[in-house]
Amino acid sequence: VQLQASGGGLVQPGGSLRLSCAASGRFFSIGIMNWYRQAPGKQRELVATITANGWTDYADSVKGRFFVSRDNGASAMHLQMSSLKPEDTAVYLCNANVINVGRPTYVRWGQGTQVTVSS
Repeated sequence: VQLQASGGGLVQPGGSLRLSCAASGRFFSIGIMNWYRQAPGKQRELVATITANGWTDYADSVKGRFFVSRDNGASAMHLQMSSLKPEDTAVYLCNANVINVGRPTYVRWGQGTQVTVSS
């Protein structure tokens, strides 16, 4: 199973970006999916969480600005980021709980996508 993150880039303060994370390969289903971010010299931070049935949670620093959604049919998750600030600059990573019948659930990480907020 692979997770592919995409959608990062350079945006001006106050702008918007939409990140996507898609799972591919063989699995029964995808459970909880998460977005993390890591800025240089800082600890990795959990940004947003979404369960298979759509329950969501956000870091206080992004509440009201970021919106996470998922497309279960496509085994994909999206992060709509608005009112971006320079402090949102980081590598954004996704992970997901991969569920297989008769095998333990495991966590798969995708590669990061760089988000840079700068004028």
